[in-house]
Amino acid sequence: MATTYRCPQDGARADVTSLTWCCPVCRGPWDLDFESAGPLRPGDLPGRANSLWRYEEVLPLSSPATTLGEGRTPLVPLTGTVSAKLDFLMPTLSFKDRGAVMLAELARRLAPERVVADSSGNAGTAVAAYCARAALACTVYVPEGTSPKKTEQIRAHGARLEIVPGDREATARAARSAADAPGTFYASHVFNPYFLHGTKTYVYELWEDLGGRLPDAIAIPVGNGTLLLGAALATAELLAQGLIDTRPALIAVQAEAVSPLATAFHAGAEDLLDVPAGASPTLAEGIAIPRPPRARAILAAVRESGGTFLTVTEDRIRAAQLDLAARGFYVETTGVACWAAVGGWTDRSVVVPLCGAGLKTGLAA
Repeated sequence: MATTYRCPQDGARADVTSLTWCCPVCRGPWDLDFESAGPLRPGDLPGRANSLWRYEEVLPLSSPATTLGEGRTPLVPLTGTVSAKLDFLMPTLSFKDRGAVMLAELARRLAPERVVADSSGNAGTAVAAYCARAALACTVYVPEGTSPKKTEQIRAHGARLEIVPGDREATARAARSAADAPGTFYASHVFNPYFLHGTKTYVYELWEDLGGRLPDAIAIPVGNGTLLLGAALATAELLAQGLIDTRPALIAVQAEAVSPLATAFHAGAEDLLDVPAGASPTLAEGIAIPRPPRARAILAAVRESGGTFLTVTEDRIRAAQLDLAARGFYVETTGVACWAAVGGWTDRSVVVPLCGAGLKTGLAA
């Protein structure tokens, strides 16, 4: 079976060698249909490269030229039941490297005239770094108010930075307008499914580090849902391969200030509610997404896993950042949301991602 983009809403398809960044019918994000190279055999893993590329059988790309050694981050216990995966130790200091390397490697092979991305910060820094590695011209759109440390990092990697007046939604619109120009590869962590197949390696690493099993629950901060949807892909694949017996519950965490998915979930809705969606100020800037394009898929994935949505207040985010720092982990404010939500759990095993370094945002005021 050839690898193709497929629209989950209307079934439209496109070849992955094209620069068509969204479904031409509904303008929605693509899913990816591809045939894996074969089942993952645990006995084959020892001795392989100590990066996410060790799971090459289940990835849509292999033999990358753009790798920076991403993946294989430590898993560290925090309490008797809660462990943390230290994804802030990635090359660009956030979990977004898992997907960004896939996008940059795909772009390198397609050789576009330019690469465009939009981000609240971390995805932009990751795309900028991997495009630098691949020698690709890159422009990153970010909203005004993005952490100065993140914009500094984007510039340092040689990307052109476009600061957009307004919120995250305005930034996305500006980038998508630029993405329609001929010869442009839109390195969208939301619309391009290669990103999700990069983030799924987070769960493959958990499975390997835990000796061929997964925790009872996996807590994930959710804005656009790229890590959660990657986790859903991985747990489905591991179950289909007979490598796990049951799928863990996916616990999606949002900031109370911007929680459209949590609101829809607890209302029993299959999609976002038809109410005005504004972005209130929140310390968790990385998940402050009022209208995530993959909302239906996120809600379905959480329900299918037997999971739920939790929200955290700004005060709990502040307290969680200080608490983790007291334990030796300096994590950015978005990255502490899951610890704020489930750090006190004692009735089941759960893993939280510490998905961005504190140096990216500083200590919450």
